[in-house]
Amino acid sequence: MRTMAMAVRSGVRLLVLLCAALLLAGVAQAGVMTREGMAQAFPAPLVVGEKERDLPVWPIYAQDLTSTSIVAWAFESMDFAAIPGFSGTPFNLLVALDKDGKFMDVRVLSQHEPVFLDGLGPAPLFKFVEQYKNLSLKQSIKIGLGQSSANKANSANVYIDGVAKATASVRILNQSLLAASLKVARAKMGYGEGNDPDLIARIRPDVLEVLDWNGLLKAGLVTHQVFSNAAVEAAFKGTAVEGLDDEARRAPEAPFVELYFAHLNLPSAGRNLLPPQTWDYLQKRLDSGDHALLVLAKGRYGIVSDDFQRGTVPDRLTLNQNKLPLEMRDLDLDTTLNLPADLKDAQWRVFRVIAPAGLDPSLPLDFELLVSRAKGQFMPEVVNRPFVFSATLPDKYVEAASADSKTWTLSWTSRWWELLILLAGLGLLAWALAQPKWLTASPQRLNRFRTGYLLFTLCFIGWYAQGQLSIVNCTAVIQALVARRSLAFFLYDPMTVLLWAFAGVSFFVWGRGTFCGWLCPFGALQELISTLTQRLGLKPLRVATQMDRQLKRLKYAVLALILLSACVSVGWADRLVEVEPFKTSITLNFVREWPFVLWAVATVLLSSFFYKGYCRYLCPLGAGMGLLGRLRRWDWIARRSECGQPCQRCRSDCAYQAIDKAGAIDYDECFQCLDCVVIYESASLCVPLHNNARRAAGQTVIPIVAVEPQP
Repeated sequence: MRTMAMAVRSGVRLLVLLCAALLLAGVAQAGVMTREGMAQAFPAPLVVGEKERDLPVWPIYAQDLTSTSIVAWAFESMDFAAIPGFSGTPFNLLVALDKDGKFMDVRVLSQHEPVFLDGLGPAPLFKFVEQYKNLSLKQSIKIGLGQSSANKANSANVYIDGVAKATASVRILNQSLLAASLKVARAKMGYGEGNDPDLIARIRPDVLEVLDWNGLLKAGLVTHQVFSNAAVEAAFKGTAVEGLDDEARRAPEAPFVELYFAHLNLPSAGRNLLPPQTWDYLQKRLDSGDHALLVLAKGRYGIVSDDFQRGTVPDRLTLNQNKLPLEMRDLDLDTTLNLPADLKDAQWRVFRVIAPAGLDPSLPLDFELLVSRAKGQFMPEVVNRPFVFSATLPDKYVEAASADSKTWTLSWTSRWWELLILLAGLGLLAWALAQPKWLTASPQRLNRFRTGYLLFTLCFIGWYAQGQLSIVNCTAVIQALVARRSLAFFLYDPMTVLLWAFAGVSFFVWGRGTFCGWLCPFGALQELISTLTQRLGLKPLRVATQMDRQLKRLKYAVLALILLSACVSVGWADRLVEVEPFKTSITLNFVREWPFVLWAVATVLLSSFFYKGYCRYLCPLGAGMGLLGRLRRWDWIARRSECGQPCQRCRSDCAYQAIDKAGAIDYDECFQCLDCVVIYESASLCVPLHNNARRAAGQTVIPIVAVEPQP
């Protein structure tokens, strides 16, 4: 006993020393840019202007011999899109976006992703971010592995290389960067307000009706707006140009301009208004998510001026949605339109709104037609007045946005076969646990099944699919809730979502042990190593009952400390979670700095001396699983009246020491190895069952003596 106590005290000292090394190695960086910092980031010949009051952006100027002009806007991503990373804390990126929507620079200011703090280190993250330079918001940026980076500047679709073992983290970074950049581009360049392109409504391509002009008007596919001479004259009342329109005085009720609008992306509008060849040409001309808008004017005033240059932004007409501008540019479409005779001579243009602008076809489109009047010949006084008209598409032609259709869907669709294998594995486990008598019919059957499944858990779920659940998942939830952020970041890691979902169900059915005993890759590694060392002749030591009970409480203290730190300090939480060796051993395959590797190796080897010692005594995730496992609705491991009274066979064989003297199962500490179930079902192993058989055969029964298992 004294030797055991000395060993435990030495282990605690080693734990303290290793935790200190991990804390020193795990310092996280963070910061908010000042003007001085911005000047260092963008040195001469660039000049950093003053940070704007209404929008947290910094204008970046370039000086030449005669003038100074804005070349880019710089900002921090956290000010616009504080999307939690996989740790629950957002990335903060320094972004410089030029006037054409290209990334002039992207840098990481702060991040708390476990895999990039002390796992892979920050270098792969910095290399990943470098790929955004010179890419454009007008391109569809996709993340892959080993993808070609050719034609980045000219292609509408561009691939950048992701980071192996950090798929979820880099996808969240990509979402943060694009969402923040789109918000700035919307405010400064006419782009979308950071709307996720998967969170806006879509035109329904399957709705096609054959309609004439009157049918289009009646169906709401063509919007008609008239501004009379009187209405225009009233708008200039009280200005220097009031009363200058003689025609308006002669015919006040006559139209000043009649406007018509149609959304040509709708097959029922585009196919009825355009010749077939023009419709086909338009489909090739528009990129995915682009919109083609027809605006037609009849009357005294046109939608563009006489000196308008085709292919450019209209000089009289603007488009807004949700009170924010959308840039539209003339498509310079050379065709005829299927119009009634009285509109054949009307002025019309087809304008393009690109996908990054974030136009939502289910929301009203607000157009402003600018009408100008001038007074005087030399340096005339010019007065402008906007005239607003709105157009809304009928619901039947639009597919509403789905609140769940975020860009995380790519994380699921790209890994569909991995998820199918995982689901098949979970289904097999559920079936086996629901049929314990079949599984435990013999020790050999259970041993073969369990060894095979643990290899599946370690090799596929852990090392290949990176499905190791972690206490980091819990701290991420706490940090997101404290900061009142969404938990949607979990959706970027589908393996984690499915494993937590299955574990959540298993808490009610079987308790904590389903995950800890079968689905934890690090737990599987410990058990396989322990099995190997036992075959080599090294038998695990048994801890005295009282000391075992005290040591098992330690993991709950570790859990409480980590969860408390997550509430008050992101930096401390980042360091304390390193008590888990999961990232080192499973995520990074022991390729890491020496303190982390030493700790991971020590915890694995510990299981050779004390069966799954880390899981039983130190694991904060296991402590959390134990608490959640109390949701279990019934005791599913069968017991006999003789169990513990006086038979101690199962208790003596339980390597987890999860059976008390009375024979009851401690489900909070049970890992569901099912060894006791094998004994319970076996007439040759279960002493009471064996005695019943001997008694039935008229033979002498074996005396059962309660013997305390020896350490």
